[in-house]
Parts: sequence; C-alpha cells; structure tokens
Amino acid sequence: MLSFWLLEYIIALCRLIIVTSPSTYATYSLILLQPCVCPLSKPIFKSIPLSQTLQDSQSPPPFCNRRRKKKNNLQTKMKNSNSNTKLILLHPYIQKQGTSNRLWLLAFVSFFTIAFLLTLIYTRESISLKTTSGSAATMDTKSTSSVSAGFGNPPLPTTVINTLLLYASRSNDSYHMTHSELKRISDVIRKCSSPCNFLVFGLTQETLLWKALNHNGRTVFIDENRYYAAYFEELHPEIDVFDVQYTTKIRETKELIASAKEQIRNECKPVQNLLFSECKLGINDLPNHVYEVDWDVILIDGPRGDGPDGPGRMSPIFTAGVLARSKKGGNPKTHIFVHDYYRHVERMCGDEFLCKENLVEFNDMLAHFVLEKMDENSFEFCRNNNASSRASASS
Repeated sequence: MLSFWLLEYIIALCRLIIVTSPSTYATYSLILLQPCVCPLSKPIFKSIPLSQTLQDSQSPPPFCNRRRKKKNNLQTKMKNSNSNTKLILLHPYIQKQGTSNRLWLLAFVSFFTIAFLLTLIYTRESISLKTTSGSAATMDTKSTSSVSAGFGNPPLPTTVINTLLLYASRSNDSYHMTHSELKRISDVIRKCSSPCNFLVFGLTQETLLWKALNHNGRTVFIDENRYYAAYFEELHPEIDVFDVQYTTKIRETKELIASAKEQIRNECKPVQNLLFSECKLGINDLPNHVYEVDWDVILIDGPRGDGPDGPGRMSPIFTAGVLARSKKGGNPKTHIFVHDYYRHVERMCGDEFLCKENLVEFNDMLAHFVLEKMDENSFEFCRNNNASSRASASS
C-alpha cells in the first residue's frame, strides 16, 4: 500500500514539471530525450529540437566531447517562430536559473509527504497492537476474577489464628491487649459473614493482626497522626489507613455531650449520614466510601485518651454509634468494642451513645456492645434514657 501511494505521488510530481509558454498558457511542451552514448562513460541526456529530431531519427547519436575532437553543434533554432512548443533540457551538470528553487521546493514537499505517510502507518500499527494487547489483558483479568470468585479464599485455620493470638499477646510492648481481649474480638470476626467489614480507630501493636484475621474481608484503619499513618501505609501497602484531625479535648467532654443532646433532632441525630453533619462529636472528614459501607465490627482503640488536652475517644464512640444505627443493608447488628473502658471518658460516652442495654460483655479493659440499625425517625440513642426522661417529666 505504501509503494502504491509513493508511485501515485511521483506521477503527480512529474505532471507538475510541465512548463507553459509565456504567451499561451494552454499549450503544453513536448519532452524529447535522446541519450548520447560514449564508450567508458555514462549516458548524458541532452535536449534536441523537435525539427532536427524528426530529420535525424535514423542517424547515429552525436559524438561525445571526451572521445571526439570535433564538436558538432546539434542545437539549432526553431525555424517555425509561430510554434509555442518548447523543449525541456534535463542535464545533471547544468542548472538553469529559476529551476533550482523549484527542485528544492519539490524535494522539501516530497520529504514531508513521505515522513507523514510513514508516521501515519506506524501510528495505525501501534494503535492496533495496543488495542489487541488491551483486549487480551482484559480477557485475562476477567477470567482470573471469575476463577477466583468461583473458588473463593478459604478462611484461616484455627491453629493459625490461635498462634497469631498467642504471639501477639506475648509482645514485649506494654501497650498491647491481653490474650483474652484478643480472643473475644477474634471470635466475633470469625463468626462474621464473609466478607466482613471491620473498622478500627487507632494504629496499635495489633494492626497487622486485625488485617490478618480478616484477610477475606475489608479492614480500614483511622488514626490521628497524619505522618505516622503515611509512614505505616508505606511500610505495609496492603493496609488501608486514613488520618483524622480531631478538634475535641478531654476537658470538654461534658460540654460536648450536652451539645450533642441539644442537637439530637438536628445535627446530632442517631441516624444520619455523617458526611453532611455539623455535629461537634461527629467525624465528617473521612472518605465518602467509609460512610457508605455497612460495618459489621468496629473497634475503638484510639486516639489518645490521656491528659486534659488529648483528643479523647468521644468522637469515635459517637461516630460508631451513628454508623451502626444508620446501616442500610447487610447484617442489622453491629459489634462495637471499646478498649480502655475503665477510663471515665470512655465509660461516660459509652453509656450515652452506645447504651447500657446494648452492653454484652465487659471487663476492666474491654467493653463489647451490639447495636441494631434504627429507623430514620428515631431521635434517641438509648431506650432507657427516653423512659427516664418521661418519668422525670411526669414527676
């Protein structure tokens, strides 16, 4: 196909070489070429007038200048002055004035035309190759995903889980959970329907353990330290970590709880999308998909809860209660674990937003709540609080 285009282009260029007469623009010239053959030399083309060519059609070609001493002038003037036909001289050693510019122009146009054709052909071939490879990769991905979906990932064996719990509980770090605490959370994750959605507040010594125990599900971690979250995610790319900038202070716990009660029918409702909430205790700067997931298990083990200027865990407890009550699908129940429940702030917020009637198990360090989703028109976190408020109002 390329050779055909080049042939057509050469024919078009040859047609452009035609020279017209100054007086008559409709008359075309006639090109007559006769080679002068000399021994041991290359043929040289000279232009011969039309009249002399007709007379000397049977005579031998003129002698060359290099081999003959006599030089015959073969060019004569045209006798017929009325004729408008001109002859074009094609000689490799003679350049007429005005012809060089035209040749350079034709060479310039020819070069760019050939370059354009080559670029077009190469681009079309590369696009076709990319399309073919992309379709093949898509087919491979679909087939792989279908195979993996058909077989599925088996759950972790019990021996592996027990080994992980044992080594995690015997860590040299003083800020780690005990074996009994790890076992309670692990049992809930094992009973969770696959895939299990696990939300964890705080990056701790058990972060990799939670990810391993829920290897078939989705595990998301939320931490207060932006730099540590980025560093941890760089070390472990398989971990999903998001940072949150807490604006609460532990010394403001009572004021924040009172403000949430006042706004319980507006910004601090128990059933809402916290992404659009302005409640002081609500976390509304997480990625959108975090609010759309129906979380099955929520663990609150962060942020820092010591010191009056610490952010405390009021916002995570309130947010966990709203996420559990605002579920749209999946399991209607949500398991919420609150670590360090012996502290005053954790216990106070747990009683207000997670409610004592939902407390399943409790020891000095870990509290286990089970909450169910509620109707959108519900404006009370706890049923007992509603009953007590009615009793106090009637009295």
